[in-house]
Amino acid sequence: MAEIILKAERRTDFKKSTSNQMRKAGIIPGIYYSFGEEPIPIKVNELSLRPFVFTSESHIVSLQIEGESKPLSCILKDTQFEPITSRIIHFDLIGLKEGELLTIEVSILLKGSAIGVKEGGIVQHNLHKLEIKCLPQNIPPHIDVDITNLSIGDSIKVSDLKFEGIEILNEENASIVSVVPPVQEAKPEEAAAAEAPAEPEVISKGKKEETEEKK
Repeated sequence: MAEIILKAERRTDFKKSTSNQMRKAGIIPGIYYSFGEEPIPIKVNELSLRPFVFTSESHIVSLQIEGESKPLSCILKDTQFEPITSRIIHFDLIGLKEGELLTIEVSILLKGSAIGVKEGGIVQHNLHKLEIKCLPQNIPPHIDVDITNLSIGDSIKVSDLKFEGIEILNEENASIVSVVPPVQEAKPEEAAAAEAPAEPEVISKGKKEETEEKK
């Protein structure tokens, strides 16, 4: 998978007020982590960060920190958003090392048109991401799942997927996608019967007893 360049600067001021001013100016604070090394506080232009965040594909990031001679190979590990506006307010990058296994979430893309849809069924996409473990060079941009041969009642589970060089960590019995029967609509007469108010129960016992007492 090709690397995409992300340019950044080091952060030296960690005051909350400074971070808020940065965000208003379109600059987002973040952290670069790498096992066995000191974290590097950085900041990047919000627009340059968006292609890594608002996408269904995984990317390897070539992080170019101003003043550093070599770029750092990493991936986007976590992103924090402002609850109301959904704007990015912080991000975490984790460094990649050759030969070191990495755990990452990868999006699932459904391919093809299921046979069951032509039969009147409905496709239910139950699992949208897979957690995988692999070497950096084996990270796929996404996982393709072919649903062409699925009829009504069929499904594809995690255990049905096999990829060379990739270990899937999700529960094996978890359903990724299935084709379910269409929702049955009630017949007009059945619907009318269901909606009709129940007739009140006639209680005659008390009246009968009252009449007998008067005799």
